[in-house]
Amino acid sequence: MENNDRKWEVLHSEYLIQRPWLTARRDCVRLPNGVENDEYYVLEYPDWVNVIAITAEGKFLMERQYRHGLQWTGYEICAGVCEKGEEPLESAKRELYEETGYAGGEWKHFMTLSANTSTMNNVCHCFLAEGVKRISTQHLEPTDISIHLLSTDEVRALLLNDEIRQALMAAPLWKLFAERKLL
Repeated sequence: MENNDRKWEVLHSEYLIQRPWLTARRDCVRLPNGVENDEYYVLEYPDWVNVIAITAEGKFLMERQYRHGLQWTGYEICAGVCEKGEEPLESAKRELYEETGYAGGEWKHFMTLSANTSTMNNVCHCFLAEGVKRISTQHLEPTDISIHLLSTDEVRALLLNDEIRQALMAAPLWKLFAERKLL
């Protein structure tokens, strides 16, 4: 594969908003061909994590919650933000414990994705945790997350019926199902 770095030159940047959950900047950039674009917008976020968690009994640990952007309630895998100073694996383990009360098991980095390589500056580190067990109750921020233990067939049906809407959650699940020939 060709490795031809086509990086743009940033001529100057201006922050439009800097809030805890939304940072947006406008860059003036010069492309390799010399064209200048003085209104290129970038959303800045910390890195994210998500976890495909499977219990010792082989059940998928799924969350169900309302998502205001789509005004929709659906199934998801555990996810959250990498806190400042945390390694992605630490963040993933913390998020799973806080949101579900589950921990332990065998963990591995599964894949890294970007929600939008064009306008977002972060990535999502996806982990696979197998053999997790419930060790506590949930430790939630102000939100409402219900926990569901689903079979492989139930998760497959969610995927096939487009009921997992978050692309950063659907992609690692599809990858797992493809690798393990669960489709």
